[in-house]
Amino acid sequence: MSDAPPSLPILIAPHASLKQRARPVLPSDAAEWRALVPRMFDAMYRAPGIGLAAPQVGSRLRLVVIDLMPGEKREPMVLINPEIMAVSAEQATREEGCLSLPGQYADVTRPAEVRVRFLDEAGAKRDLSAEGLLAACLQHEIDHLDGVLFVDHLSTLKRNMIMRRLAKELRLKDL
Repeated sequence: MSDAPPSLPILIAPHASLKQRARPVLPSDAAEWRALVPRMFDAMYRAPGIGLAAPQVGSRLRLVVIDLMPGEKREPMVLINPEIMAVSAEQATREEGCLSLPGQYADVTRPAEVRVRFLDEAGAKRDLSAEGLLAACLQHEIDHLDGVLFVDHLSTLKRNMIMRRLAKELRLKDL
């Protein structure tokens, strides 16, 4: 028998918690976030995905885990209270998906480069400049902390089509 806590379920849109703004992590939250981080990585890797925000597993903390798995090697990142400090004027469009909208994908246009400030697991302030997939992933996950899903960046028509398709697929899965 394993001592590992059970895997966290990932909330599926349109779950109301996904539209709520997360609250800053405080020093008094240390035990909670330290227990949550390994379970978030476990849920993300099982899904599988490359990023997961705490609201996606029902936590209200401003906490994100990311692992782009470059070269199929794990390189996990934990970002506590991440905030976007600067964005490039240049835009980039790439296909995005989300663990909270399983099987749904769409092209999303975002700033091509970002600079993010966050606290690491040791509590040190960090700055990270990113472009490409990492920039998109950071923006996507920080959006989750503000109650924004990738479909919120799409036209109403596209967003509604994706949400209807997701609802239909979930209904068929439950049959």
